Amino acid sequence: MRQLAERPEDVPMVFAERFNSGDLEAVAEVYESGAVFVPEPGTALTGTQARAANGEFVALGLPITVRPRHVYQTGDIALLIVDWVIDGTGPDGQPVHIENTATDVARRGPDGHWRYAIDNPFGVSPETGGQH
Repeated sequence: MRQLAERPEDVPMVFAERFNSGDLEAVAEVYESGAVFVPEPGTALTGTQARAANGEFVALGLPITVRPRHVYQTGDIALLIVDWVIDGTGPDGQPVHIENTATDVARRGPDGHWRYAIDNPFGVSPETGGQH
C-alpha cells in the first residue's frame, strides 16, 4: 500500500488507493487528527462520525477514480480541486454512479506527510445549509 503523500498533489492518489483497498484504518491515516469530512453539502463531521460516514462510501465496495484538477499550495497548506467518480454495481445489485468535484484542504504534518484537514467531496454542489 502506498505510503502517505510527500507532496500535496499526491494526497488524492494515496486516498484512492487506500479507499479501493477497503481498509478503513488505512483510509483514516490519510486524515489529520480533527479533520473535517463533509459527506453531503452542509454536513461537516469530525472524529468517529466522519470515519463512519466515510465508511459508508467504502462499504459500497466499488473503486473510486480520482483526477486532481488544481493544487494550490502555500507553505504547509494546500487547496486541492479533484474530480472523482465511484461507478459500478453496489452490494444490493443496483447500479451506483456518484461523481463530483471535491474541494479539499491538505496540510503537511510535522512528519512531512500531507493529510486531509478538510475533505469536501461534494465541494461544488449547491449548498443545502449548515456550517460555512
